[in-house]
Amino acid sequence: MKIRIRGNSVRYRLTRTEVETFCKEGSYSDETQFNTQTFIYRLVAKDGISGLEASFENNTITIYLPREETEVWAGSPRVGYENTFQLNNGEALNLLVEKDFVCMDETIEDQSDNYPNPKAL
Repeated sequence: MKIRIRGNSVRYRLTRTEVETFCKEGSYSDETQFNTQTFIYRLVAKDGISGLEASFENNTITIYLPREETEVWAGSPRVGYENTFQLNNGEALNLLVEKDFVCMDETIEDQSDNYPNPKAL
């Protein structure tokens, strides 16, 4: 799973296997090790919500996706989910969770588990 953060925007991109695991188990996480702490980012299915939500606790960003989407996302052509989540301080946090496509430009990154890029077809 890849994460991109810019200002008040967080985006997760998941490979095929990651999407399938998330849809089967209801959660998926990855982490980055530092000398003194570990940064964790998770995607979790949650009941009772209609759009993406997020929290940040104990060095962990968690984005919540409505649980009913786990039943359909992996097998559907739907690329992802987007929501502007209202924070308690009145600010907004833009959230995006999407399938990771093969890049069109040259990259050294392993993309064997990425989804085919529709622009390449």
